[in-house]
Formats: sequence, structure tokens, C-alpha cells
Amino acid sequence: MSKSTSIFYSVIGLFFFWGFVAASNDVLIPVFKDHLKMEQWQTQMISFVFYVAYTMGSMIYLFISHSIKEDLLQKIGYARGLSIGLFISFIGTLFFIPATQHASFLYLITGLFVIGLGFSLQQTAANPLIITSGDDAYGSQRLSLAGGINNIGTTIGPLIVSYAVFKNTQQPESIYDLKYPYLILGGMFLIIATLFFKHKNDTASNASDVQYFQQIKKIIKKKQVQMGMMAIFLYVGVEVSTAANLAEFAKTKATISTSEIAPYIALYWAFLMIGRWASASDIFADTKRKKLLLKIIFPLIAFSFFLLILKINNKHIPHVEWVLGYIMVMLLLDFLSKGNAAKQLALYALAGILFLILGMITKGLISVYNIIAVGLFCSTLWPCIFEIALKGMNKYTGIVSSLLIMMIMGGGWVSVLQGYLAKPLGISGSYIVGVFCFAYLSIYGWIELKNNDINIEKTSHPH
Repeated sequence: MSKSTSIFYSVIGLFFFWGFVAASNDVLIPVFKDHLKMEQWQTQMISFVFYVAYTMGSMIYLFISHSIKEDLLQKIGYARGLSIGLFISFIGTLFFIPATQHASFLYLITGLFVIGLGFSLQQTAANPLIITSGDDAYGSQRLSLAGGINNIGTTIGPLIVSYAVFKNTQQPESIYDLKYPYLILGGMFLIIATLFFKHKNDTASNASDVQYFQQIKKIIKKKQVQMGMMAIFLYVGVEVSTAANLAEFAKTKATISTSEIAPYIALYWAFLMIGRWASASDIFADTKRKKLLLKIIFPLIAFSFFLLILKINNKHIPHVEWVLGYIMVMLLLDFLSKGNAAKQLALYALAGILFLILGMITKGLISVYNIIAVGLFCSTLWPCIFEIALKGMNKYTGIVSSLLIMMIMGGGWVSVLQGYLAKPLGISGSYIVGVFCFAYLSIYGWIELKNNDINIEKTSHPH
């Protein structure tokens, strides 16, 4: 079987849009904080409503599936599911018109909530589709490649949104122009939704009975599913909260103003792109020598792409060459993991702990770089967790995928928690929340690695 099929390349473009919106939230947070004189925890509601929308969307998906006694996506097809999700997100972008005209925080978070609802259905369909669209051995690598496309959006998004707000000034006169990038994005949602809706039904629908969805409680009780759900909750939590609080951290630690923060936020998300491109390089190599070569070339291409985006936007980050040192650490850990999802999860999470602590105890620009480096070690955790959690789920893959997508709400809860702790602990001390998140993820990876070793031993020595 080939490493990837045509449907894979049809879907990965959607990952760009998810990334654009998610990363742009990190620019909206400091802008609305300054504009409306809000506290740090209040601004985290931007992240909260966006990611909790994923949970609501997954619950609606499971409720409808239970009502019709059949998996919704199996009934309507993955392509049409993606189309409906895109149309819902399009409606969400329209809320940016009143949000910017009236500087309304309520309209803003309502729009982000509706966009998140649409993204929930899109991701429920797209993630298992990508994992199964080719050779099983390269499932996490295909998801990493899709994540790399996602991070093109996360890299460009903050810079475009920042330009719409600030242009070439230090302080925005109004946020009226903020609506334009989102309305353009909404137009793209509508166009792609139309194309996917016309696509033929792409599921081999399983005959489902009443007992099929009665098994949801049984599935949730599985340790594999429970640990996977908690892992997604904490992974998305630490990834989102690290970026969402970055503007305040950089202002406190290195006196970087709100108007100057966008390139640093873009670098954080570019780090995720660099890590995912490194992981995805395995798809394009058929020999060990090529794998090693591409493992080095792909991150450098991704880094060069980031530098190009900075130049086009006439932005500059001091000592950007420090990035190469962090990339070398990531490549070493990637080499040590040997393509094993559980080992990579454990090692990358340990690195995340290390750089969060370094960020907390160092000062100045280096502390900001250490926090930003966390993005590099978040890069492949999503596909690793998905691969581990969906392993052997077969006809229940859609339900388990929806349960995992539901836990994206961690991005909201952990961000608000960190924002709340920023008052008593200081913004630097609040990053202890991320340390605990990574600790669980590392333990989860080691447990899964040990279970794999036990299973291999049983297979090798059957009774």
C-alpha cells in the first residue's frame, strides 16, 4: 500500500485554515486587552470559547449519531461532513463585522465559538481519514505533514492579523480593519465547502444497530481511550496556553510591546511547523540515507520559509539564529525516538518541561526564546496521541476520534487557569501549569512504550 492516497492531499489544505484562526487568537488577546482594559484571565476567554466549541461540536455529533442510530459521518460521508463544517465556520466569520464595528468582545467570542463548532466537525472527519489514507506505518507521519500545512497558517496568521490592526503604527486607532482577513477566510470556507459537498460519498458505511452507540460508555471506560482523552486535553492545553500568554510574558520579561509581539507568536507556531515537517519527511524517503538527509533539509526549509515571511512583512527578530540550536535538540530527540510514537511523545514532553523551566528562571530575550521553543516540542504530540489512542479501534474509530476532538477544550481551560494564576504567581510563575501538563504526557508516553514492549514479547513468545 502506498504511503499516502489522493484523498490525503484533498484534505490537508483544510489544516491551513484551522492554523490561521487558532494562531491569530494570540494576537487578538493582547489587542483586546489593551483596547478594552481587560485583565489577563479575561482575555483568555478568547481561547476558552474557541476551544470549548470543539467540545460542544463533538457532543452534538455524538448526540445526532445516537439519535439516528448510526455514525453521522458514515451516513453522510466524510466529504459532506467537511463541507457542513466549513459552512458553519463561514457563518462564524460574519460575526467579525459587528465585532469590529462596535469593538464588541461579545460578538468576537461568539464568532470564534461558531468557527470552532465548524472546525470540530471538520477535524472529527479529517484526522481519522488522514491516518487511514495510506500505509498504516506512516499514519502519524501523514498527520504530521498535515500539521505542517496547518502551521503555514499559524505562521502567516498572526502577522496578517497584526498588520490589519497596527499597519505600521505602534498603537491602533481602531480595530475596524480586523474584519477583512476573517471575511476573506470566510469566503474561502464557502468556496471549499461547495467543492467538498459535490464530492461523492466516501465512506464504506458499516451496518449499525442500536447497540452500536450503546457501546459509547463501554468505549469511554477503556483505559486506552481515557488516557488518550486526557492526553489531548493537556496537550492542546499546554500548546495553546503557552502561546496565549506569550504576549504578556514577553512584555514582562523582555519589554516587547503588543505592536511588536506578532513575529514572536509567529515564531512559536513556526516551531510547530518545523517539527512537523521534520517528522513528515519520512513519507518522502525510501532509504535510511534519504530519511536522514530529509530529516535535516525539511526543518531548514521550514525555517527559511519563516524568515521569508518575516522579510515580506518587513519584520525582524533579534538573534533569530538561536533557533538553529533548538532545532538541533529536536533532531536529536527525533533520532532517539526512531519513529516510535510513544517514545517520541515521552521524549518531546520531557524537552517541553526543560524549556518551560528554563524560560521561567532566565531573563530577557533568552527567556522568551526558551518559552517559544516549547512549540518545537509540541509539534508532533497531536499525531502521536491520535495514533496511540486510535490503535485497534476499527469500527469505533469515528466515535473515539470524536471523543478525542471533544478534549480540545483543554486549550480553553488550561489557558484560563494559567491566566488566573498569573496574578498571584506572576506571568512567569504561571507557566508551572504547562510543566504539569507535559509531566502527564511524558508519563503517558512511557506507559504506552512499556505496554508495546510487553505486547511484542507476548507475540514473540506465544504460550
